[in-house]
Amino acid sequence: MSESLITQQHEFEAFCQSVRDVGIVGFDTEFISEFTWRPELCLLQLATPDRAVLVDPFEMQDLSPWWDIMLDPGVVVVAHGGREEARFCVTNTGQGPVNFKDIQIAEGFRGRSFPLGYDALVKRVLGQRSHGKETRSDWRRRPLTKPQLMYAVEDVRHILPIWSKQSADLKKKERLAWVEDEFSRLVRDVMLEREDEAWLKLPGLHKLNARELAVAKNVFWWRENEAEARDKPARRILRDDLIIELARRQPTNADDLVATRDMNRSEYRKAAPEMLAAIGEALELPDDQLPCRPPEPEDDQSHDEQLLGQLLGIALANRCAEMNVAMSIVGKTADLRHLVRWHVFGDQRHGTPRLMEGWRAEVCGDLLSNVLDGKIALRVADPQSDHPLVFEHRDDEGIVQKTSRLGPAKRPRRPSRRKPKPSP
Repeated sequence: MSESLITQQHEFEAFCQSVRDVGIVGFDTEFISEFTWRPELCLLQLATPDRAVLVDPFEMQDLSPWWDIMLDPGVVVVAHGGREEARFCVTNTGQGPVNFKDIQIAEGFRGRSFPLGYDALVKRVLGQRSHGKETRSDWRRRPLTKPQLMYAVEDVRHILPIWSKQSADLKKKERLAWVEDEFSRLVRDVMLEREDEAWLKLPGLHKLNARELAVAKNVFWWRENEAEARDKPARRILRDDLIIELARRQPTNADDLVATRDMNRSEYRKAAPEMLAAIGEALELPDDQLPCRPPEPEDDQSHDEQLLGQLLGIALANRCAEMNVAMSIVGKTADLRHLVRWHVFGDQRHGTPRLMEGWRAEVCGDLLSNVLDGKIALRVADPQSDHPLVFEHRDDEGIVQKTSRLGPAKRPRRPSRRKPKPSP
């Protein structure tokens, strides 16, 4: 196992060249995120079809040969649950990975379980067992132990064989384009995390007015810049709930600022001028430059919106079972509510619903909008099936035109247990 650990720059560069030669590589990382603004990269795990290696970033003078590979459209980089791996690429290059695959996402288009852990995925796709026992290791400590090295190699060794089987099956099912679209979405989401919309993830924003939102936004970005400068987790600089409280109170001097509960700490008084400047800038914004309110969370929706969202959830669950794809990938409750607001109530503030774009529109968008319009009715056809509903198309007069499952059922219907009626 010691031969799999690369600690010399020239060995690392030679392996990166071999990756370019074969054009595909499995990728995983070990990192620690509790103590720094950005997760600290502690180990790279890389696997080509014939070799798996571990790279110690603490021993490398320059990791750019690897980041260049992630930006190379001629090299396929495959990960499992690869959001953090994509983040490392963005952090080190300012760009998202170009030809990036995620076997966890891919499996969601081959079955309804999502997300699957690595061990479960190895067992499902390859029929093998993977033994992971080092998930709580301190990967910053050196030297790495033999169990750590064995675990790290095992964690990347199966990625390419899994992707090979998945991609062949998805191509056969004509879903490969759908999966590629989700890979691109993953990268886009990671790219947006450091852009202007990141503050919208603060909990409790929906209860603020426009001016308060502007204050919360400014304080949030002060916190992010401060966390980066001090290399500390952002919430150790200022908690989310305190940002919301400052947005409500809008203090104008240091005494008012530290009078807020849990703000009476010396470090907050020291940073008071900077926080007050951020608050003051928001208070001086013209009304036409104030941010819009984000969508309300599920608990604060109208009764009609909740009810219609629940109806669409039933239809979507049946559709996903019929097609054997994970509903949590196709659409979540928030996506269904967005579709209701957009289609029924004409709310255009947050753009076209995700369920009406790309491959999702093909899978379920027309179906769900027709359900809302009353053009399709649902009824139970086979209670013993894992997708028991059928969708009946109706004309403007309410007459049934045809009955369809609107897609290829992946499992045959079970025979009915009802006794046949006796012949007359």
